[in-house]
Formats: sequence, C-alpha cells, structure tokens
Amino acid sequence: MMSEQVTEIKGVGEIAAENLASMNIHTIADLLFYFPYRYDVYEIKPLSELIHDDKVTIEGRVIHDPSLTFYGRKKSRLSFSVEVEGVAIKAVMFNRAFAKKQIQADNIVTLTGKWDAHRLQITVSHYSLGPIDDQKSINPVYSLKGDFTNIKLKKLIRTALQTYSGDIKEILPDSYLQSYKLPNRKDAVSTMHFPKDRIALKHARRRFTYEEFLLFQLKMQLLRKLKRESTSGNTQYYDSTKVQEFIGDFPFALTNAQQKSLQQILADLKSPFRMNRLLQGDVGSGKTAVAAIGLYASITAGKQGALMVPTEILAEQHYQSLKELFGDRATIVLLTGSVKGKKRKEILATIENKDADIVVGTHALIQDEVIFHDLGFAIVDEQHRFGVEQRRILRDKGLNPDVLFMTATPIPRTLAITAFGDMDVSVIDEMPVGRKEIETLWVKENTFERILNFIENRVAEGEQAYVISPLIEESDKLDIQNAVDLFHQLQEYFPPEVKVGLMHGRLPAAEKDGVMKEFAANDIQVLVSTTVVEVGVNVPNATIMVIYDAERFGLSQLHQLRGRVGRGSKQSYCILIAEPKSEVGKERMRIMTETTNGFELSEQDLQLRGPGDFFGKKQSGVPEFKVADMIHDYRALETARNDAQKIIESNQLNNTEEFYPLKEFLEQQFSFEDKLD
Repeated sequence: MMSEQVTEIKGVGEIAAENLASMNIHTIADLLFYFPYRYDVYEIKPLSELIHDDKVTIEGRVIHDPSLTFYGRKKSRLSFSVEVEGVAIKAVMFNRAFAKKQIQADNIVTLTGKWDAHRLQITVSHYSLGPIDDQKSINPVYSLKGDFTNIKLKKLIRTALQTYSGDIKEILPDSYLQSYKLPNRKDAVSTMHFPKDRIALKHARRRFTYEEFLLFQLKMQLLRKLKRESTSGNTQYYDSTKVQEFIGDFPFALTNAQQKSLQQILADLKSPFRMNRLLQGDVGSGKTAVAAIGLYASITAGKQGALMVPTEILAEQHYQSLKELFGDRATIVLLTGSVKGKKRKEILATIENKDADIVVGTHALIQDEVIFHDLGFAIVDEQHRFGVEQRRILRDKGLNPDVLFMTATPIPRTLAITAFGDMDVSVIDEMPVGRKEIETLWVKENTFERILNFIENRVAEGEQAYVISPLIEESDKLDIQNAVDLFHQLQEYFPPEVKVGLMHGRLPAAEKDGVMKEFAANDIQVLVSTTVVEVGVNVPNATIMVIYDAERFGLSQLHQLRGRVGRGSKQSYCILIAEPKSEVGKERMRIMTETTNGFELSEQDLQLRGPGDFFGKKQSGVPEFKVADMIHDYRALETARNDAQKIIESNQLNNTEEFYPLKEFLEQQFSFEDKLD
C-alpha cells in the first residue's frame, strides 16, 4: 500500500528514516513522488559549438595513459589527452587518483566539465568509460538532507518501484490521457526517476505539470462553489433604468474594458450567490468609476454600500470624488480614525438607521461600533493591503454582502488565475481616451543637476515633483538617511519659494497624512520620499517622478511609482536614475522606457523575478508545485483551469464514472470545511 511507512522498505532503518523524514518523506507515496528538482543532461556537441567556460560533454579516444601528480595534503591532479574529431583535447581531473587505474590508452571515454576554448582543455567533473547511451545521458538530481546521496536515494526509489509500482493508481480520466497524449501515472512516475530518454522525460513532466495544475484548480473551483452555495439568497433587484441614467450623466464615456467589467459586476449583484470578485486595473484606468456604478446599483436595490481603503487621505479623496459623481442621488459619509466625538456618534447613527447610503472609510469601518442597517455591497480597495481577517469582518457586517476587491497592481494573468483561483477576476486593461502617455527616461547619476534644473523650471510653471529614494526595509536606517540627505541636498539647491517636503516609513501616520495633504494642496512643491508614497493618492498637479537607484526596484513597483504622475492634463515625466551592473537590471530599465502597459510589464516582471518575489515574501498565496512552473507552463495552467471549471460546473466528479478516481484522490488530499470563512 502506498500509505505504508518507508520503514517497510528493505534497508530503511531508524537513521535512514530520520533523514527521509527531514525531507518530508514518511510514506511510500512520499518517496515515489519525491521527484528530482533538476536533471543533468549530457549532450555531446561538435567542438565548433562548444562555448568557452560552459559546462560541456565530449566523447573521444584516450591517446596515452594518464599522468598523476600529487601536491599539498592528499591533493592530486590527473591529466591525459583525448582525440575528439581528430583534435587532441587535454583533460584534467582533480583529486581522482583512483581514475588512473580505470582510464587507459585507447579507451573510449565520455567527459563532462568546464570547457577552456583557448587551451583546448576540459576540467572534468564527471566521466564514464565507453560511449554515452541514452539512459546515462540524463542524470536526475534530488534535493537532499542528512547523510543521503543521490545514488543512495535512487537505489531506495528503485526498490520501492519494484515492490509498489502496482499500487500507483491512475487518477486522470482515460479520455484526458488520450486527448492530451499523456502517459499513465505509473509509467510517468518511473520515468521521472529513471528516464529512458529526453522525449519520455518531457512527456512524464508534461503529465505531472497538468495533473498538479488540474488538482489545484479543482480545489479552487470546489472552494468557490462551496462559498457560493453557502451564501444563496443574495439577489439584488437594482433599477437598471436609473443605473443607465447615472452612467449617462458621467462627464466621460466608459471604455470597452470598463463596460465589460461593469456588466460582470452587475450580473453578480443580480445573481442569488454572493459576489467574490477581484477588479484589476492599471493606475488611471477608471476602476473607481466602475465601483461607483456598482454602489449606485446596490442603492437602487434598497441596500447600503461601503468602500474601505487603506489610508485616511485616500478615503478623503474617494469621499470627495464620489460626492461629485453622485450629487444628490445618495447620502455619502466619511468614517476614519480622525472622526471623533459628537460627529462620530452622528455618523454611526446615520449608518445604523440607513440615512447613510454609502460609507467611505479606513479599517475604522470594521470596528464593532459600526452597525449597518442593510449592507449589500462592500468594496475593498488595494485589497492586498488588508489582512484576510479584516476582509472577513467587513463581509460579516451585512447579510452576506456582495464583495468586490480592487487592486491597481496589475497581476499577470498566470498569477491571477492561480493566486485568486477561488475568485472571479475582472480586468480593465485599456486607458481612457485622451490620457497622455508618461514619458519615461533612463539616465545616469551624473545628470542629477540637469534633472533638478528641469524640476525647477516645471515648478515655476505651477507643477510639482516626487523624488523617490530607495528603501530596502523599513528598519534600514541607512536608507532613511539617504532620503534625509537627499531632502537637505534639495533644500539647499532650490530657492526658498520652492518648498521641499520629506516622507518616510518612520514618520507617524498622522505626520505622513499631513505631508501628503500639504503636497496635494501644493503647499509642498517637491516631495522627497521613500516608497511609502500611497497607491491611489491623486495629485493631478504632480508631473515629475524621479526615482533614485531605480535598479533596486522591481518592474511592478517602478510602474506603481510612475503611476503617481500623469493624473492631470499636462505632459508628465518619469526619470529613472540607475547604473545597473547586472543584465537583469539593464533589461528592467529598458522595459520601463519602452512599455507603459502595466499588464505587459507585470508579465515581464514575473519572468525576470518569479512568482514569490512578485507578491513579496512567502505570503504570496502562490502555491509551490513539484513539477509545474506557472510562468513557463502557463498554457497548461489555462487548460487545467478550463477543464476544472467544466468538471465542477457539470458535476462530473459525482455523475461520471471515469472521474470517480479523481474525486477519491481529491477527498484524500484536500479538506474544504475549514477553508470556508
């Protein structure tokens, strides 16, 4: 049985079991599905194709017996020449004195190692006697702990396969195996550990890539279905005529992407199930307008709406813009930590007795004292800034309100359908007509005085500028000092009438808010800041964004910072000061100057950085797969998601016999009850 302990395998004693446990291998199944993390492929190429300093494999005839010299303590150097394509190649091996007895003149040998094209020499790391065969050309490499070696682990896996391979049950329907030309599970497991050739390995990897994605997507779709079914009776009968009139009064026409996202949101409001949707849109794409229409629809259905944002200044800006949009159509109140005393009591009363239609606020909205009369639609802006618990409390404020999460961080499609697989995702991926593109320039530090001169000229025209200093960690004093030094430097450079402000993560929240308010009111013309400049803060007058040491930021963060400008009618500029040493850094700067589309940037960022880095730390919510790679295997991810949707929507796990093994496997692997918050 696959569930038996590894100690059942001959040769696994107490110490071996402890070492295996440190690798998270406890059962036979754990061992057989402990796949190599890479494969060394020994491919023989012609000498003309070998690249200097690369790891290469060559095959040839030994011209003379090796010579062995000893030096230092127990150190040795073995050298001999090999004839390859009629050319004498020198081979050098260190600390392999025993090989002198194995390698003799006229032997055919296969050597792998570092190639020196200038000396026609190979420094050998791996050798074998005789010509290479397909089986030996691929060497699986495992992640090891304790005393285990690759050879020891492979021997154990071979023994386990001989005894237990018959217990590896197929879980994918036969129709899928045929349709996608996938090997069966038993053969694929064997090939992953002992590949016959590269083609067989490719198909085995393809099989497990698809399997991992399908299982994950099924888990997500089931979770989504359970969430929906646990919240039935949520239909909002809104007045579509009033909603259309509201849209008609907008001072601009909605883009196609806005209209599509709006239709999806309105369909969710009308459905009997609770909305659980993510609205993604680049900076300035018009998410707030779409959210406002959704709020108005909910009001016409007799419900209340809530908009929760991460900071007070952002709450105030949303409050003002919604008041302008709604006019006398709705009563909108603002609730933040700053609202105190009698005024706070009055606002709380209007929320409870339904005199307030829409409440805009910070996390103050989720405190116990806030009691909604009938919360129908809750919107959480910049959703990644709030914890899961905070979002859950907001949901629980009403009778299962519809919930829309918004983010201005363009999340690549591959990540969105994985990290947010249990949510519906709407995307606004086009900009409003007439918006001027931000000019992005990459310069070196020696041009800083010219940049300051440019800022001074723009400020004289009534415009404003951000100057961003990098911050690796909030606790890093050195980086805060960078911002402080920069602040003093600019204060000295600019005339007294140009007021320079300073903001960084160590400032108390009230001071940060104060600085941002001064900047928004143009009482500060140049704001020196670390990356704490808030997402979404709207200063239409700010037209210049200077980012110091720009190579220290990821593409998505650079794009977010660039989005602080370009919010008015004037031409805006983003100036990247960077002298990157690495090719990745140079590529990042090049992409920034060529691309202003946040979604294109985020896809490229994902390829340069990987998914864990994209979201930051390990809290990304992005699963780690054994074989699958979300970035390179995104087509398989799309296919698996579509298949999972069909399987769940048509209830094939319960209704179709060929899906029963998959259902059984899912039930063993995943427990959903505890995930329903």
